[in-house]
Amino acid sequence: MLIGAHVSNSGGLAKAIERGVERRADAIQIFNQSPRMWRPTAYTDEDFAEFREAMKESRIKAVLIHAVYLLNCASEDKEMRDKSLRSLIQSLRVGDGIGATGVVLHPGSAKTGDVPKAIKRAGTVIKRALNESDRCELHLEDTAGAGGTLGRSFDELQALFDAAGGDGRLGMCLDSCHLYASGYDVATREGLRETLKECDSKVGLKRLRSLHLNDSLVKLGSNRDRHAILGDGELGERGCAGKDGGAPSAEDVALAFKLRKRGKANRARSRRR
Repeated sequence: MLIGAHVSNSGGLAKAIERGVERRADAIQIFNQSPRMWRPTAYTDEDFAEFREAMKESRIKAVLIHAVYLLNCASEDKEMRDKSLRSLIQSLRVGDGIGATGVVLHPGSAKTGDVPKAIKRAGTVIKRALNESDRCELHLEDTAGAGGTLGRSFDELQALFDAAGGDGRLGMCLDSCHLYASGYDVATREGLRETLKECDSKVGLKRLRSLHLNDSLVKLGSNRDRHAILGDGELGERGCAGKDGGAPSAEDVALAFKLRKRGKANRARSRRR
């Protein structure tokens, strides 16, 4: 497992590699453009080559791109779906250019509408975006379940995969805060075991491609997406979020490595019993 951090690429794509190295991370996540604007950043082949070279010379082994927050692939408004499609294609093509492992996408929201129909609309957009890009994977992120967001359960995630045609480039990005908010008790060993068991039976762990490790400010099953500072939320030290309220610090990354080491030791002791 690689441990990383979301970092800024301000000043050029390759700057993101530098910031990941500063945090002693194995992996990074970036936005390919401003997360709250539709206008795409115009990258050149030289930008992509510079990024790949910087990554090759660094300790960074993987990069994810997070699609912009404005996307709603499930919208009833065709214009919104078309804008979401164009933006998603752009993210996937940037992913192709820099050799990203995948693009992480919030699948969309049904708002107050019919959920099965919303899933069908989202699946159509996702399938078209994959057809308009080459290699980069697309990781659908589970959601906290507020405001009709899709992906609040493994049943909904599987329905989205089915609606998108089940492409092998489709995977899951599971967020610990979102899981907890949706009623999956990943704060306990038994709860995590049961969550993964359900994930495997309903979707398949082969679809699990990336993780967002975040603590939660709110209680189990609250359906609210509220991240907490690492170790200070309902999940305790099992969570992860930036101490400054923004990008994770080197301290956050170091603690994630420490928790991984502790978890491995606990599992080893359990197997010896």
